[in-house]
Amino acid sequence: MKIAIAGKGGVGKTTLAGVMARYLADEGYKVLTIDADPDANLASALGFPSELLKGVTPLAAMTPLVEERTGAKKGTFSGVFRLNPKVDDIPDTYGVTHNGVKLLLLGNIPQAEGGCFCPENILLKGLLYHILVKRDEMVIIDMEAGLEHLTRGSTKHVDAFIVVVEPGQRSISTARQIFRLAQDLGVRKVYGVGNKVTSPEDRALIEEGLSELVFLGYLSFNQKVIEADKQGISPYDLDGAIKKEVQEIVKRLQGEPVA
Repeated sequence: MKIAIAGKGGVGKTTLAGVMARYLADEGYKVLTIDADPDANLASALGFPSELLKGVTPLAAMTPLVEERTGAKKGTFSGVFRLNPKVDDIPDTYGVTHNGVKLLLLGNIPQAEGGCFCPENILLKGLLYHILVKRDEMVIIDMEAGLEHLTRGSTKHVDAFIVVVEPGQRSISTARQIFRLAQDLGVRKVYGVGNKVTSPEDRALIEEGLSELVFLGYLSFNQKVIEADKQGISPYDLDGAIKKEVQEIVKRLQGEPVA
């Protein structure tokens, strides 16, 4: 399966992505995770030790690689580009692996008036398309709310697009915008996951505000998730409750019965 996860900043999408990846790896799947949010925090949610990340640079910031693969000078917004740069070796060459999960940091695509047609953009979007279409493994993409890295060509290969939302009007409003963006890009299977839920009233607030979404499940408000962040470890390694909640979400995605 190829899964993209998005939501308002701070809503918990990275927590879901990290715990889901760890669970799938423990179930024996080959898992590739992609941090496509410029505010990159997926490594922490996966439990990667800081020493393993020393020297790891987001792909968009790797000037020699970008220029070599695209044939254009990094930071420019015009000129001649290789529209199909070589990307097939990038995940295994530049990814880092821990606890059975491989992680790739994409980095930030610079913006320009009228959109960005720049070397970084070409490389990252080509890479994402290759990963979604060509590679045979579980893929989990931690997106930013703007979905900048996705294109119409790549989204049709996403098996599930998950919008994470917490009980609050700002989060619901952002989730609605993300849902519309995903639809505009041609994503067919868009689901919701509620987070930081404390009561049936919280669930009702989320579901009433996003009646167009099918919800796969809910993550409870959990103090241990906050504690894991303080310690710089994955919630997966600290709390059994979130493991069970994410397991049920994954089973629903896979069409399996949930006890």
